[in-house]
Order: sequence, then structure tokens, then C-alpha cells
Amino acid sequence: MKRMQFLVSMLVPAFICMAPYAASAIGFEAAVGGWKQDPSGDISYKGQALDIDNELKYNSKTKVFGRVKIDMPLILPNIYLMATPMKFEADGSKTSNFTFGDKTFNYTAPFSSKINLDHYDVALYYGLPFIKTATAKKLNIDIGLNARIIDFKAEISGQDAATGLQIKESKSLTLPVPMLYVGVQIKPVSLLSVEAEARGIAYGSNHYYDLIGRLKVKPFGPVFLAGGYRLEDIKIDESNVKANIKFKGPFVEAGFEF
Repeated sequence: MKRMQFLVSMLVPAFICMAPYAASAIGFEAAVGGWKQDPSGDISYKGQALDIDNELKYNSKTKVFGRVKIDMPLILPNIYLMATPMKFEADGSKTSNFTFGDKTFNYTAPFSSKINLDHYDVALYYGLPFIKTATAKKLNIDIGLNARIIDFKAEISGQDAATGLQIKESKSLTLPVPMLYVGVQIKPVSLLSVEAEARGIAYGSNHYYDLIGRLKVKPFGPVFLAGGYRLEDIKIDESNVKANIKFKGPFVEAGFEF
């Protein structure tokens, strides 16, 4: 959350300063929306996997997200910034004692858990100019590199299986993830566009894919409204944390572009 507040505090003054020049010097797009995140899969930390649906009991939650695209002039790479908060917490249930970190929890006593998986993206990319020119600006394809920073924290509170005392175990991890970025925009008419974004990496048995589809409508001026669907597919084994998780669901957003 602190990183999110810092990002907003840095970006808002930048938006205000850059807005008067956006139309003439650079292309600029900013949007804020809500994504209904439906989690599934499992996660573990030095122990057996915990099922997110059936054991941790996480339900879907709608979280605010924001993004900014800056089309730079000349040969400078374009910039894409995005912030995606994630937080789930609930009271869970198990049919046997389980280990999380260095502690073993009693399954007969209530336990609670929460997971934060906030992530922040910075992409540098170029459009393919010959495609945009050949299609009279109705089709555009962007290709570049994306750096994602994941702020991960998992925590479980419950009863010690041996002593019966209340215990808590947690794990925090900041994970940088380099990814390939590809974006496609189809604009059959000036007031309507269909967009797709893909960020991803695969190495060894691990992978991280983030797919976004968006339908954008411009009712007036630079303002647009959009809706779509987003899917994140994560499989990682890092610092004794193993996760095989998907987050998926629809989103809506509003913004402006010059």
C-alpha cells in the first residue's frame, strides 16, 4: 500500500504538468478502474500446498487499479505504467494439521490468512510503424519489455498443533519479474477500439502470464469508457514460496487520451 501511495503521489503531479503539452508533444493516456479478481489455485511456504478456494476460502474481490501510457516522440521508447493492488483474507478450514513456514497449525482450531500480491509495471515499447501506416491507423502493434515488481506477503494466524498457543507465521518477498510486452489496438472507427495486451515470461517450470482484453468507447472529447477481461496465470518457486495461482475476472475503467 505504501508503494501504491508513493506511485500515486509521484504520478499525479506529473499528469498535471504534462497535460498541457500532451496533445502537441507526446501522446498521453491515463485510466483508473476496478477489476473483480477471482482467485484459484494453491500456495505453500515450507509446507504442503493450501488450496485457495476450498481451504483458505478466498472469494473474489474488486480492487482499484490505474495505468498510464506515454507515447514519446522521435526514437525514444514509449512508456507504459500500471499499478495493480491485490489483497485477500478470510477464515479457513483444513481436515488435518498443516505446516506454513516454521510453524505447524492445529486444524481443529480456527485459523485465518491473508495474502497481498500488489504489483507494479513499467514497460518500454515501440509501435510497428509500417503496420499502422499500411492500415490507415486502424491497426497498431506494440512490442517491448516490461519490468514487474511484485510485493508479496502471506500470513497465517491460528493455534499451534503441539502447544495449543496462538501463533502467527508470515513471509514477505519483493520479486522483480522481467516480461515480454505485446499490445494490439484495432480502431475500426474513431470512437471505438478493441485492444489486447499480453505480458509474460516462462523459465524452467515457472511462468507468469498477464492477458488483458479491452473494448474502449469515446463518448466525447478525450474521455473514454472501457470494459474487458483480465487473466493472470502464475507458477513460481522462489525463496521457499511455491504458488500456482490464477486471478481472473472482468474490469471497467474510465480515462482520457490525447
